[in-house]
Amino acid sequence: MKEFLLDLLHNEALVYTLMALLPLAWVVPFALFAVWWERKISAHMQDRLGPMRTGGYHGWAQTIADILKLIQKEDIIPSAADRKLFILAPYLVFAGSYAAYAAIPFSAAYVGSGINIGLFYVISISSIVVVGLLMAGWASNNKWSLFGAMRSAAQIVSYEIPVALAILAVVMVAGSFDLQEINRLQSGWFWNWFLFQKFPFLFLGSLIYFVASLAEVNRTPFDIPEAESELVAGYHTEYGGMRFALLFLSEYANMFAVSAIAATLFLGGWNSPFGEWLSGPFWGVFWFLTKGMTFIFVQMWLRWTLPRLRVDQLMYVGWKVLIPFAFVVVIGVGFWVMAVR
Repeated sequence: MKEFLLDLLHNEALVYTLMALLPLAWVVPFALFAVWWERKISAHMQDRLGPMRTGGYHGWAQTIADILKLIQKEDIIPSAADRKLFILAPYLVFAGSYAAYAAIPFSAAYVGSGINIGLFYVISISSIVVVGLLMAGWASNNKWSLFGAMRSAAQIVSYEIPVALAILAVVMVAGSFDLQEINRLQSGWFWNWFLFQKFPFLFLGSLIYFVASLAEVNRTPFDIPEAESELVAGYHTEYGGMRFALLFLSEYANMFAVSAIAATLFLGGWNSPFGEWLSGPFWGVFWFLTKGMTFIFVQMWLRWTLPRLRVDQLMYVGWKVLIPFAFVVVIGVGFWVMAVR
């Protein structure tokens, strides 16, 4: 048995495959938990209880039952749809979301790929999601799906600009695209986090990133591509069963990905807020997930607090509010860095 395990470890292809699948062990349970968590948050904010029966305590198994139901549903493809693209779109959306996890540093001891352009890679690879959403909307041969896909593409492309500028401000301070190096530069007590550095520019940059990231993942008040009152369900109107579950999984995977990047860039990533106290590989994972889940809680909280914007308001916020302020952040940080050096 020992020799068999050693042979497996020496099989590089198998080791790399297992490492590539490792984030899946987080994404799937997280999505199941996050759906249940969002239901409970929305229920308590509206003075309700939410799921209470399935699984016993507070209906903890409700989303597990839902996913089992979706897996068993009949696979239906509209007769007028582009069959090949209709089938491919959910996998492309999920691939773009999942590939971003390759460079996300969960702790000092674990990162899928410690490339020195990790931040650039995450921004680039996650853009594939736009192609998948457009493909899903167009291939469905449904006008509501196409409208939703077009809105989503316009929204994501527009809000990638303030996201990129906010990230650029952090890169100017860190001098690196390596996410592990950005984490290490924020080690020590919480006042070493970039959120509190070059004040108020990086603090403003963190707000710009968070607001723009809501639009990137189609969350309220920027959930226009999925506006139920206008578009039925948007780009996934014609999807059901496992393909719908895959699109749903991609949405929650994206939510954590943007939250993980925010935690890494502005809140010290896996660093403990108390310096060397409660630090190390295990605590690093704990702090990283805690910070990421805090951002996700705020995303869910805002869903039941803010009304949905109109399309013109969406574009106004992106092009006339966030982008000008993002340029102020970049210019301010640039002058600060030059003055210090």
